[in-house]
Amino acid sequence: MSDIGHNSGEPQTGGVAADRLRSIVERVERLDQERKALGNDIKDVYTEAKSAGFDVPVIRKLIQIRAKDAAEVEEQEQILDLYRRALGM
Repeated sequence: MSDIGHNSGEPQTGGVAADRLRSIVERVERLDQERKALGNDIKDVYTEAKSAGFDVPVIRKLIQIRAKDAAEVEEQEQILDLYRRALGM
């Protein structure tokens, strides 16, 4: 049999350490629930921003920009400016 998930001292089912597997699955499920809750919290903040009169797509873009390296942002802005000038904008 395979040694997948095999830890001595744990109950084995078909060569799988059932307790360890259950622990991993439950941790992933718990983290997934937390991620969903955070997603809902973020959605609520965007709703609040919209209610306050802010442009949500612009806020999303700002967050994307802030997550990038400053040099990368500067390079993208320079290229964007170049393309705008090329199009007469």
